[in-house]
Amino acid sequence: MANDPKFTAGEIAKIGWYTARMAKRGIAGENVHLGDLQKKVDRIIDGARDREKQQAADKAAADKAARKAAAEANARNRK
Repeated sequence: MANDPKFTAGEIAKIGWYTARMAKRGIAGENVHLGDLQKKVDRIIDGARDREKQQAADKAAADKAARKAAAEANARNRK
């Protein structure tokens, strides 16, 4: 999973929990359905990616606002 985002502590704990549950089911046999747990893990990973994208967008907007404020301050100081 080379494209995984940075996970929060809660996300790591949930993924670990679901992985442990999958392992427990795996002990029960080869034909045990794991799809529901795999979907939950995928949902956590997708949520972390969305969170990272939103944080990047928020940071970019904050940087843009800071540059604009600095430019306006420089313009006022020149007068």
